[in-house]
Amino acid sequence: ADKPTRKDIVERLALADGKTFIDGFDRPNIHYAIMERNNPKKQVHDFITNNHPADSGIIYCISRKKVEDMAAWLQGKGMNALPYHAGLTPRVRSDNQDRFLREENVIIVATIAFGMGIDKPDVRFVGHMNIPKSIEAYYQEIGRAGRDGRTAEARMLFGLGDMRMRRMFIEDEDSDMERRRREHKRLDALISYCESPTCRRRVLLTHFGEQPEPCGNCDMCLDPVE
Repeated sequence: ADKPTRKDIVERLALADGKTFIDGFDRPNIHYAIMERNNPKKQVHDFITNNHPADSGIIYCISRKKVEDMAAWLQGKGMNALPYHAGLTPRVRSDNQDRFLREENVIIVATIAFGMGIDKPDVRFVGHMNIPKSIEAYYQEIGRAGRDGRTAEARMLFGLGDMRMRRMFIEDEDSDMERRRREHKRLDALISYCESPTCRRRVLLTHFGEQPEPCGNCDMCLDPVE
């Protein structure tokens, strides 16, 4: 039989008059903030203590070693922090993930291995100890916060060492020059977002093709730079 055309499929499914639903990328309940990294462990501890002492959240780290170190450090400070990365046994990963989903006031310290399929509505904060590899990755990771529509925070620590490390990761990849060029370009976009003195949400959404007004709910809007 001949391969059906798009028109044939639409007619067979009776979708000729189907409605189109389009949503945007904006998550107005999330407060975006970026801090220069100077004492990362203390910065994260103070952020959680002052803003989310009884909430669940996710802290992303760039490596397995940093995940375990940060989780242990937070535990030493009396926080209910659990590590998650691909180097842990399946049983430990499963148990830690289940505790995060079932219990309250649990902090998962993780690599990007954590998050796919996670649908915990009351995640009140997502923190990044280092910059992710792109705006797309950043948007996906912070999107795990505030799915219940209530106020949530996305906090990132940013330093010059991040840029060097990410550049090194790209150059060390077993890929062709064109792919490395694309990855550098994606990283450049994220760095521009981090260094921008204007509304975070506006820069972020402009990257995805939207043209929002200043949000009044990010660090640059609430505390503008001089």
